[in-house]
Amino acid sequence: MRALIVGNSDGIGLALTHRLLAEGWQVTGLSRRAAPVGEPVVVDVTSAGFPEALAGVGAVDLCVYAAGVGELLGGDDFAAQTRALEVNLLGAARTVEAVVPGMLAAGRGHVIGLSSLADAMISADAPGYAASKAGLTSYLLGLDAALRPRGVAVTAVRFGFVDTKMAKSPVTPFKISPERAVDVLMRCVRTRPAVVSYPRRMAAVTGTLGPLLRTAARLRRSR
Repeated sequence: MRALIVGNSDGIGLALTHRLLAEGWQVTGLSRRAAPVGEPVVVDVTSAGFPEALAGVGAVDLCVYAAGVGELLGGDDFAAQTRALEVNLLGAARTVEAVVPGMLAAGRGHVIGLSSLADAMISADAPGYAASKAGLTSYLLGLDAALRPRGVAVTAVRFGFVDTKMAKSPVTPFKISPERAVDVLMRCVRTRPAVVSYPRRMAAVTGTLGPLLRTAARLRRSR
């Protein structure tokens, strides 16, 4: 079995690469920095060379989009928010564009995208991150509805805080390890659900807070 992991030089992507290799998968990884395992290809998902790098990978049974960035909004500098949209959402769409046609031709395949429970939030601290994850979840769920009848499953995995460099908040309730996140992903590989939200307690909290925060934002605008 052959897997492609986009964003596997560290964090969840690297931990997943180790797990898949241990279970006998052949793994190719695309990242800005070379991963220490698998078959690494160094490329930025926002670069002009990214589609060509994807095309060079060839047919895969599993594609996991684990690339992600998220910076806090700093003053009047919005560049980092734009990059979050480019990496987290458009990079995933470009990956799908390159990889999924081969899966459809084969009549089988599985795409997993690492989204976030932040997709239910409106964030004044990191608006680009929250918006990119909201878009990613919506895109993946729409793709699954369109592609699953044709043999290709698409899974949106909505994680809360994971102990990686992405967990920048000073408060990180229900934080899990990358290895625990990989346990969740491996279950997804086996069962191919449309969406997984984990941890469930954190999902319940964000599901409650999301509408409240949207209401608060509307009230602030009306003043």
